[in-house]
Amino acid sequence: MSGSALVVWDEGLLGYDLGDHPLDPVRLELTVALARELGVLDRPGVRMATPEPADDALLGLVHTAEYVEAVRAASRPPADAQHGQASLTRWGLATPDNPVFAGMHAASALVAGATVAAAEAVWSGAERRAVNVAGGLHHAMPDRASGFCVYNDPAIAIARLLALGAERIAYVDVDVHHGDGVQEMFYRDPRVLTVSLHETPLALFPGTGFPTETGGDGAAGSAVNVALPPGTGDSGWLRAFHAVVPSAVRAFRPQLLFTQCGADGHRLDPLADLRLTVDGQRAAYLALRDLAEELCDGRWVATGGGGYAIVEAVPRAWTHLLAIVTGEAIDPATPIPDSWQNLAHRRRPSREAPVSMTDGIAPQWTPWQPSGEPDALDRAILATRKAVFPLLGLDPYDPRD
Repeated sequence: MSGSALVVWDEGLLGYDLGDHPLDPVRLELTVALARELGVLDRPGVRMATPEPADDALLGLVHTAEYVEAVRAASRPPADAQHGQASLTRWGLATPDNPVFAGMHAASALVAGATVAAAEAVWSGAERRAVNVAGGLHHAMPDRASGFCVYNDPAIAIARLLALGAERIAYVDVDVHHGDGVQEMFYRDPRVLTVSLHETPLALFPGTGFPTETGGDGAAGSAVNVALPPGTGDSGWLRAFHAVVPSAVRAFRPQLLFTQCGADGHRLDPLADLRLTVDGQRAAYLALRDLAEELCDGRWVATGGGGYAIVEAVPRAWTHLLAIVTGEAIDPATPIPDSWQNLAHRRRPSREAPVSMTDGIAPQWTPWQPSGEPDALDRAILATRKAVFPLLGLDPYDPRD
């Protein structure tokens, strides 16, 4: 392999801008700026690459031609648009979650192209790991936008790898919201394992991701869903992760690990109700890296995803991710340079910029056991294990599985 890691980045990725909207591209600007300040992007063996937009052939791997044309038409000035407002809503566009904006098709295609470039670099052996923090738009469906997502870049990249000959890809989604679009697109494909840890769909968008969703015809056991109770913090989240994810992924024996690393499980995130710290998120990324090393000869593709504490949490979480993908993890006690804090204040004066890379927590968790008096978290873990572990040849009650 010619390098240790690829970081796909271009300021054009900031063009995925939905306007006055929670998905604020400043979170990406601040992430890359913080990673630069801490020297993460200048490490030996790190290669930066500028992406190209995904063309219609790539988009068509998972999206319908009619939907792509609707996005393209909605991206034009109003006088040239071929679809009126009512027509756009049938595609999930022109809604509060997915407002249209000039250049929407080009911006969305660039995000998809960046994730495809990351995936191709790892699959080809050019790089061991690759990351696109602008990616992770996991809610988009084949024929409609959903949940701030126009094109589903993880699904496009996975479909591209399947076309290149991949036989087993594991997709692990740690966003606070269920990775419904990726699951939908591969629900009947036994070559792709989709694993999602998310806040319970009883409380949070998109209302899917129940433990009983375990894969469609011909692909039983290919979908794994852990629906976490509201209020779950670092210790509970890591308990659930380690009780389900490593065993499921090991049983699948993937050739490549693809992860969606949404940062919206953080305790300060305004759109959800989990209670992770950046320290807990850092621990999750380390666990994902270890799985890739153990099972995939290190082949790991990572994207960003959700995350709406755009100054307080996202830049730190994804700078930790970038550091882990590109080499050594950053010491949580590392102070954040004044220059970055000043940039954050200039961009969003109303937000309080953090002063270090930690929330002051040393994450600890107790391994899951089937005995004792289960709480809501343990019941959620057991529900997932009972639903899907037998389909993977695992014992839902054996903590060694």
